[in-house]
Amino acid sequence: MLYLATPSGAEVRAVLQAGLLGCITTPAQGNLIPSGALYACDNGKFGKGWPGSEAWFAWLTSTVQRYGPDRFLWAVAPDVPMDAAATLAESLPWLEPIRALGVPVAFAVQDGSEDGLIPWDAIDVLFLAGSTEWKTSPTAHRLAQQARERGLAVHMGRVNSRRRLRIAQAFGCTTCDGTYLAFGPDTNLPRLLAWMNELHTTPTLFGDQT
Repeated sequence: MLYLATPSGAEVRAVLQAGLLGCITTPAQGNLIPSGALYACDNGKFGKGWPGSEAWFAWLTSTVQRYGPDRFLWAVAPDVPMDAAATLAESLPWLEPIRALGVPVAFAVQDGSEDGLIPWDAIDVLFLAGSTEWKTSPTAHRLAQQARERGLAVHMGRVNSRRRLRIAQAFGCTTCDGTYLAFGPDTNLPRLLAWMNELHTTPTLFGDQT
């Protein structure tokens, strides 16, 4: 599993360049993606970074053109946080335009998406969004299993603790992201790298959420 972080400071950027972490960017960040780093594009819908659909897609297009598709992990289609039906309606028109850029498409599932509200055949990545309770629940775990059975990658958002990392690993996530390094990177970077090393060397069983 690869942890995606914002390039917060020189040390974090060096770790991104070395491939120990990946980079995640949004329309509002304005950060340069470090040379050689794998990267993904979030849409900024969760929080205050959403610029509107046309400006978002122009940003996404220019990002792909600037950094190329070779290191591109995925772009998440516009969603409506915590609303599964609205997310499906919001995302559907953008799935093919994203794919036309030559990059994988991620779909952000929310509480209730399990009720027939996932366009499985039109996506490449299942992005576990929604409330914390839902995305760490057995329901979300089953969706992650279904995604992997379909050959899709799985991503979990808002992963900012060792416990959440272990849940994401137990769910079989390919990638996860969080803002952990945006606050106190000097202290949190060594801690995060230690957690990731632990995940890569110690198998995790679902239920081990210490």
